[in-house]
Amino acid sequence: MPEPTTQDEAQGKRTGAGAGFDLGQGPGRLLVWLYGVFTVAAASRSVVQMIVDFGRAPLAYVLSAAAALVYAFITYSLVRGGEQARKAALVCCAAELAGVVVVGTWTLVEPSAFPDATVWSDYGMGYLFIPVILPLTAMAWLRRAER
Repeated sequence: MPEPTTQDEAQGKRTGAGAGFDLGQGPGRLLVWLYGVFTVAAASRSVVQMIVDFGRAPLAYVLSAAAALVYAFITYSLVRGGEQARKAALVCCAAELAGVVVVGTWTLVEPSAFPDATVWSDYGMGYLFIPVILPLTAMAWLRRAER
């Protein structure tokens, strides 16, 4: 394996044309970790709910599965790095935020549509509002990483 040629490469930072952001430490690493945890949490929850009692609240369970897919794609984009991945992560974070706002509002306006909660119900209250805070934080970090 060739020796790292720059100090950034030696420290494990992504470098080169369009690398975009550094996941070696700080906020980038925390975002990847949080999105990874939310991917597993949302996917596990939705799979178990769909297997055990899909007929009870199919909309809620499908929305939780969709949230898991969004979280997984954002995690992948953050890990992949590069300008295209950064832009894709920004778009997905905006879609995630829109989903949280729409589903959160829907669960408050028409609670009968959701006999069971989704990851995004009540703006993510069941997850300490992290589902609404996380995309805002990620978008701010990704925009800063653009520079």
